[in-house]
Amino acid sequence: MTVVLTPYFSEGVQKLKMAAQRMRTVFPTATKPLLMMPPRSVLLAPPKPKRGLTPPVFEETVHAVRCLAQLRSKDKGIEKYIYLSMLKEQDPAMFYRLCLSNMSEFTPIIYTPTVGDACLQYSHIYRRPEGLFVSIKDKGNIKSIISNWTQLNDARISVVTDGSRILGLGDLGINGMPISVGKLSLYIAGAGIRPSSTIPICLDLGTNNQKYLDDPLYLGLRQKRVSDEEMCAFMDEFMHEMSATFPKLIIQFEDFSTDNAFKYLERYRNKYAVFNDDIQGTGAVVLSGFLNAAKISSAVSGRPLSSHRILFFGAGSAGVGVAMQLMSFFTLQGLSVEEAREHIWLVDSQGLVFDARGKLAEHKKYFSRRDYEGPPMTDLLEIIDYVKPTALLGLSTICDAFNASVIQAMAALNPRPIIFPLSNPVRLSECTFPVAVENTDGNVLFASGSPFDPVEYKNKMQYAGQGNNMYIFPGLGLGCILARVSSVTDSMVEASSLGLADSLTYEERDMGLIYPRIERIREISTHIAKDVIRAAQKAGVDRSPELRTMKDAELSKFIQSKMWNP
Repeated sequence: MTVVLTPYFSEGVQKLKMAAQRMRTVFPTATKPLLMMPPRSVLLAPPKPKRGLTPPVFEETVHAVRCLAQLRSKDKGIEKYIYLSMLKEQDPAMFYRLCLSNMSEFTPIIYTPTVGDACLQYSHIYRRPEGLFVSIKDKGNIKSIISNWTQLNDARISVVTDGSRILGLGDLGINGMPISVGKLSLYIAGAGIRPSSTIPICLDLGTNNQKYLDDPLYLGLRQKRVSDEEMCAFMDEFMHEMSATFPKLIIQFEDFSTDNAFKYLERYRNKYAVFNDDIQGTGAVVLSGFLNAAKISSAVSGRPLSSHRILFFGAGSAGVGVAMQLMSFFTLQGLSVEEAREHIWLVDSQGLVFDARGKLAEHKKYFSRRDYEGPPMTDLLEIIDYVKPTALLGLSTICDAFNASVIQAMAALNPRPIIFPLSNPVRLSECTFPVAVENTDGNVLFASGSPFDPVEYKNKMQYAGQGNNMYIFPGLGLGCILARVSSVTDSMVEASSLGLADSLTYEERDMGLIYPRIERIREISTHIAKDVIRAAQKAGVDRSPELRTMKDAELSKFIQSKMWNP
């Protein structure tokens, strides 16, 4: 016998009482090994309140309609965010059921773009803790801090941010927590990962944002960010203790500053099961959309796929990460790595990135051009005329950088120009979908970081693709969890991208879509998770040998069986 806490209602208030519960012995099978089995003892679900403690006529299906009506009565995104946060706390099953059946409506609220506003206002709209906070003051004592998490044995995935570069909004310090919370909500909705298996984490290493240091309601430490040396020692301790405390955990780094994003990914990727969504996830989802867009573009132009030329406007961690991932597009066409690199150009705040320009940040050097030695080239139109790109990708967070002249220049070079303004949130997007459609006569192949509504142009509906990481990271994370990987390899990230590109239905392709409909996210995540598991097996980093002998159809059914349903 084991003693558990059982919920009960007394005078309309939920309380807990100690009750004995017999443990059910569970035996592993060939398809359900011990490590994948459910817990041996399970808490009973809270019983329904006794008659009189709820209205006489209360039905879950009608209540779902009621909840949606309450949500839709809000006229501001931040109010909708607050309402859904409350619903998730009080009735998580209802929250996730509604999320799954209304993905296109919910995702812009719990993720980009509204989550950006939630971060900006976090210290003012805060109601209750939703994650784990670890600060520089906890250095030397991190183990005891993270051990306070209530679901130690269930933890499987964590999103960790230090708040230093939230979306395109800059250093938000502790206010970055909603990013971790929002990402994990999508892991749960999009890949069926159990809520109890997720840990949102915000690291508080100070902030250099004076606005927050002066804000009396700011919830973080009132100090400038610590030195690189202090942060490195803190991160080493944090990662070691996370691995020791949560041995089955996958860690996703999120919204670290550019230099630190690359630094800590390289520092830990071969030691722990960790990936960086800004670098790898963004790259994977853009590669997927680019694969489909390039095929359409080449079919019209007659140019071979290997001839595409990609111009990146923005050379931070996301921009360079995407560029690294798009190298795979060219190597898949038979080009060497060196040849692939020659098809990519970067533009930063000082213009075209090239060797003769002078000192460069380390992460920009790989794609710095060696074939240009002229004067600095800072005008985007001039750069487009020089490079003659088939694709223009924006990761600069500079609103309207792709103005009408820039878009028209791309259209003059290409019958189906590829234009991806990927910066988030919407107000920082390099251009809007209607502007791109109008200035290419409806021929643009478009994907953005945040959603845009369809546009009717010349009696034809045009649909904007959303190159959003949420297509990738739920399935990638689920595959990593089920395969119990020791590390997340580049081949696994590439597999997630190819899996997404291959997941469009015939109907979606006929509509000219380059990404599948988000309403199919669970189906998409199953497809991606399968491909990620196979890539992990091929790389020799998987630790679930029982999955190796499964055929693809059997593995897909196994993945679906592991998805939590509210």
